[in-house]
Amino acid sequence: MDLFGVPLIGLNAENGKKLILTVILVFAALLLRRVATFAISFVLQRHHERAAFWSHQASSLSIAILLILSILSVWFDDPARLTTAAGLITAGLAFALQKVITSIAGYLVILRGRTFSVGDRITMGGVRGDVIALGFIQTTIMEMGEPPDVQSAEPAVWVRSRQFTGRIVTVTNDKIFDEPIYNYTRDFPFIWEEIRIPIGYKADRAKAEQILLAAASRHAATQARLGAEALARMHARYFVRSADVEPVVFIRLTDNWIELTLRFLADALSVRRLKDCISREILAELEANGIEIASSTFEIVGLPPVRIAPRPADHGPGRPPP
Repeated sequence: MDLFGVPLIGLNAENGKKLILTVILVFAALLLRRVATFAISFVLQRHHERAAFWSHQASSLSIAILLILSILSVWFDDPARLTTAAGLITAGLAFALQKVITSIAGYLVILRGRTFSVGDRITMGGVRGDVIALGFIQTTIMEMGEPPDVQSAEPAVWVRSRQFTGRIVTVTNDKIFDEPIYNYTRDFPFIWEEIRIPIGYKADRAKAEQILLAAASRHAATQARLGAEALARMHARYFVRSADVEPVVFIRLTDNWIELTLRFLADALSVRRLKDCISREILAELEANGIEIASSTFEIVGLPPVRIAPRPADHGPGRPPP
């Protein structure tokens, strides 16, 4: 093809047809993806979110592979040319798009290794939250706050609990090769939580322990039962040691007070609500039984008398006082 008498390399009628066919294939793939998305959403609707998510992932991956194969068959009909071009393209991509290729590999590992799925609560790349989307390159997380014990961790979070902050965070999939991924809900959707209560050495610690156990048993009984069932399934799949799912109280002696630590099993998605219910009941019962919570505050009960004398006035040199 010539432009003002100047021949343009690589532009001819055959390549023009291939270019038009490539554009048609791309539009056809986009249309097919829209149809597949609509069909999956219509069939599964909102009652099977995980099944809809994995169906979307499978359809997107299948359409992408089909599109790549179709474009390769259009442009490289000669196997020798295909081998040469594939080698050059692979070398260029490996150098220029290292992070992208690693992220795509991470996406495949996530799918194959069942690392996490949409709806799981995870910590990835320093971000804690619920997975709301998973793409070829990035994972989208609805960020949560941090407990007070880890408030100093990066990035800074102003919500001092395991509740949503409102920020949507995207993390590249290549993080699974560099950092551990913490999953709170995948195979065992429960976590062990603790509430620490300090009481004085003269307080009725047996009664205080009874109050803590009673409060935890009333509010965490169902979760302990479900946790035992989930733990049994974990035993069948992994080498996991037996663990006690019933509430228990541990005692630690300090220089100032006796520290009672209530340990109980909690659903990973409703930890704060459960701890709030247990804490309210513990406070009410301790107050009703006259058991005070120890603290390191000080009370000033008296001060020595203080005498304030007036300072003599300065009259200057040679001047007598009035």
